[in-house]
Amino acid sequence: MPHFARLYNFACWLTQDRAAAEDLVQETFVKALKGFSSYRQGTNFRAWMYRILRNTFLTTQAGLRATVSFDSDDDGPSEPATAETPESFLLARVEQQAVVSALEELPVNHREIIILCDLEEMSYQEIAQTLAIPMGTVMSRLSRARKAMRALLTAGTGGTAR
Repeated sequence: MPHFARLYNFACWLTQDRAAAEDLVQETFVKALKGFSSYRQGTNFRAWMYRILRNTFLTTQAGLRATVSFDSDDDGPSEPATAETPESFLLARVEQQAVVSALEELPVNHREIIILCDLEEMSYQEIAQTLAIPMGTVMSRLSRARKAMRALLTAGTGGTAR
């Protein structure tokens, strides 16, 4: 199943719930298979799949579900390959947790654009196709999302709002 792991990762960030993410990805593949005749040969397949996933999320969840934090340690990033000292490892882990917390606090439209650009490494063109918005909107939304991220990270206590 092409792009399954990356779609699941995106779904986890959108839903902030593993079970809901699994259901969302499953529904995405069902819809993609049913609607494969609407896929235009030569267009970006990855963007098409992400768009189906996003539209399914917005339809089923109305995009308004309150955020739920990921408190489990096994969901977090793995240890760095070369930890110099226990202190540097701890500082890196605290920084990662702050970024994850700040990302979870962002509204869905900001969270999804940061994830698609910075984690999924999609081009602006692919993001525009996925979200069905003009490329200029991608750039301005990404700028606003990153500004909001910076504000949350500099707000003080690990990126959480006061």
